[in-house]
Amino acid sequence: MIKPKEQTFLRNVIALAVPVALQSMLQASFGVVDQVMIGQLGGVEVAAVGLAGKFTGIFNVVVSAVGAVAGIMISQYMGQKNTAETRRSMIINLRVCLILAALFTLAGVAAPKQIMGLYIDDIAASEAAERYLLIVSGTFFPAAGITILSTHLRCMEKASLPLYAGIASAAVNTGLNWILIFGRLGAPALGITGAALATLTSQLVYFVVILVMYLKYRERTENAAAGPFAWGQYLSMLLPLLVSEFMWVLGENVYAGIYGHLGTDATAAMTLTNPVQSLAIGALCGLSQAAAILIGKRLGDGNREMAYREAKKLLLYGLAGSLLLSMVIFYSSPWYVRIFNVETGIRELTVQILTAYAAVMPFKVLNMIIGSGILRSGGKTTYVMAIDLMGTWLFGVPLGLLSAFVFHWPIPLVYLTLSMEECIRFAVSLVVFKHRGWMNRLKA
Repeated sequence: MIKPKEQTFLRNVIALAVPVALQSMLQASFGVVDQVMIGQLGGVEVAAVGLAGKFTGIFNVVVSAVGAVAGIMISQYMGQKNTAETRRSMIINLRVCLILAALFTLAGVAAPKQIMGLYIDDIAASEAAERYLLIVSGTFFPAAGITILSTHLRCMEKASLPLYAGIASAAVNTGLNWILIFGRLGAPALGITGAALATLTSQLVYFVVILVMYLKYRERTENAAAGPFAWGQYLSMLLPLLVSEFMWVLGENVYAGIYGHLGTDATAAMTLTNPVQSLAIGALCGLSQAAAILIGKRLGDGNREMAYREAKKLLLYGLAGSLLLSMVIFYSSPWYVRIFNVETGIRELTVQILTAYAAVMPFKVLNMIIGSGILRSGGKTTYVMAIDLMGTWLFGVPLGLLSAFVFHWPIPLVYLTLSMEECIRFAVSLVVFKHRGWMNRLKA
């Protein structure tokens, strides 16, 4: 028999986690739709979209770091019932995101050829990726707004609103992909350019819808925040996360470079696994968001013991869910690859990589919950930075380089080897979690 307090906590987790998970899976569906439809064009186009996505992924990860700080601040100040600081936290983090969007847009528009040249030697794939990146660079500004507005709405316990905006965006993306890639309804067949235009349009729709919802439901306050903004406290949270996320995604791009130099088939196979990985992580990322918000509010109102107990429960939920999804991926991967019009060798490599992914997925999910949710909720983000840097750069990157270029192993084994850093990262994170030094209450 579940106790009333347990039932309340579980309901709160579900209310936050399910909409966030569905929204993340819808966002991942952009990649799925693009990959399935572009997969009908051939391996070069598949590789091109995946490579362009590596650069846009840098922006997404860096902006998500700002969104994470916004979530820490907003949830804790809501726990303290300080509406003025809540509002100021949202505005400052939005401005930071817009500055980052301007920088990435400039880079994507001014130097797409140079950027793509870092990832692959194949001229045809590089040129296709340049065309795609030039257009999708226009998504950086709306993505910045989406990140901060979604964070605020979730902290307000209105997590379903970003989901509705995501549904509208996904519908636009799917429809426009079908029309513009293949030239349906009298439109010209634009191929990979059409996919980029569909992604840009759908992100603009996403932003407009979520902005309208935010303006309707936001908490209004007539009071300005008292005193100067605590920039020292803010930067002590933001800078470690920016370093952590940037160095992590840089490591991911090193991995992409390793795969790219193993050949176009290896790059295409890895790209075909990206939608599955995104959907699987998206299905459970709501637990990470729920951890950041619920544990943050507990710490904000000073209830450390309850925060610790609820954090352990969230880890158990994540373990159960990840084991289930690992089994689904393992048994469904042979059917998944059949939907792509690619060579048999690429299909076989994709199945092998997905098998390796299924083996390490539980550690990826647990790291997401404990690192991106629990340990960050108190604002002491230096712990997360140290763990991430150690995992990626002391273990992941060296193992990837050795296995690919010294031992010359095939890409599935290279992927499995470098993914061992997830196991090491989780072991260290668990030690930090048990010592409770991460449990901190922000000052207004």
